[in-house]
Amino acid sequence: MNPNGAFDKLAGRIEQYRDEMVDLQMRLCAIPAIAPSSGGEGEAKKADFLIDFLKANGFVDITLVKAPDMDAPAGYRPNVLAYCRGKSSARTIWIMTHTDIVPPGELSLWHGHPFKAWVKKGRIYGRGVEDNQQDMVASLFAVKALQAEGIVPSSDIGIALVADEETGSRKGIDYVLQNQKVFRKQDLIIVPDAGNETGTMIEVAEKSILWLKFKTLGKQAHGSTPEKGINSFKAASFFIAALNDLYKIYPGRDGLFDPPISTFEPTKKEANVPNVNTIPGEDVFYMDSRILPKFKVQDVEKSVRTIAARIEKKFKVKIHAEVQQKAPAAPPTSVQAPVVQAIRKAVKAVYKKEAKAMGIGGGTVAAVFRRAGFSAACWSKLDETAHQPNEYCIIDNMVGDAKVYGHIFLQE
Repeated sequence: MNPNGAFDKLAGRIEQYRDEMVDLQMRLCAIPAIAPSSGGEGEAKKADFLIDFLKANGFVDITLVKAPDMDAPAGYRPNVLAYCRGKSSARTIWIMTHTDIVPPGELSLWHGHPFKAWVKKGRIYGRGVEDNQQDMVASLFAVKALQAEGIVPSSDIGIALVADEETGSRKGIDYVLQNQKVFRKQDLIIVPDAGNETGTMIEVAEKSILWLKFKTLGKQAHGSTPEKGINSFKAASFFIAALNDLYKIYPGRDGLFDPPISTFEPTKKEANVPNVNTIPGEDVFYMDSRILPKFKVQDVEKSVRTIAARIEKKFKVKIHAEVQQKAPAAPPTSVQAPVVQAIRKAVKAVYKKEAKAMGIGGGTVAAVFRRAGFSAACWSKLDETAHQPNEYCIIDNMVGDAKVYGHIFLQE
């Protein structure tokens, strides 16, 4: 059978699985896999369900990698590895998705129950259906279609279903990389945890991340006698304005990224005094920085300290900075890497679009692979409704992405 004929048969089989894919989405949605630190039980029940699915659908060499976690009722966080063997084991084509989800948030904003998925106008709604079940289901059914058609892929296919992506990955892909030597430099590693609505973005690079918590300490006083206090909120407000200078201190553009600049944005604000007529003695806010790789995170930290010292002197306050998250940019995946080229060919074949290698400001677990020396790429076709109320997956995207993976599986 010629390659195009094989792909046509595979794509047709995937189309036949449309209803089964929706059904699996709904079943997965009904098993909330929320991290213990976010008030959940972890992913053990969801992993057990998925292992049963893998066993029933011809996957082999299924391994459960347990990352110890005494905060989870199961005592561990599950990471599942499984294979579909190909003509050659010289390389493995990996699709890595994550089983954990975030909490639903404000329930009044949902149009239905977040853990009882519903279908409307070509979309599946529910927590986790896009992040990350859309492409989890797509990858599983791409393999199932191969087996149903009796097509042996050119290379081994690896499916990695990992825990803890939403809260840092230490008990997820980090743990797997430290304890399982299954990934190789020649492997193609696809992480479908970033994308755009046209399917034309292949994420190959990420900015550095620096999240800081600032506590400004002044002196509480009555609102009518501000001279007897030191207004921490006022000082913090001037500090926020001064931090905008970071845009001037770290200029420059990199066309690989969108937006092509470093960003330094104040975000979360904690409440201070509960009443109007009190000068607050303590104020807390946070800043989210996404820094182009050409700048060092430690240099940004020094600049922040310099700006803080200036505010401290002017307003006679103390400013304490605490790192909430710090992740220097991982080495980028080359735009010429085999995994990037394989995705480009498949997107062109399935969606009739030219996909482009790009960088993003957000963080994905592809960075974990890159820091470990592996060329990983993020790709999927989605509307980016992750973490939002009424999160949805477009069914056509789920089916189409399965075809993209099928095309990659058939490539020599």
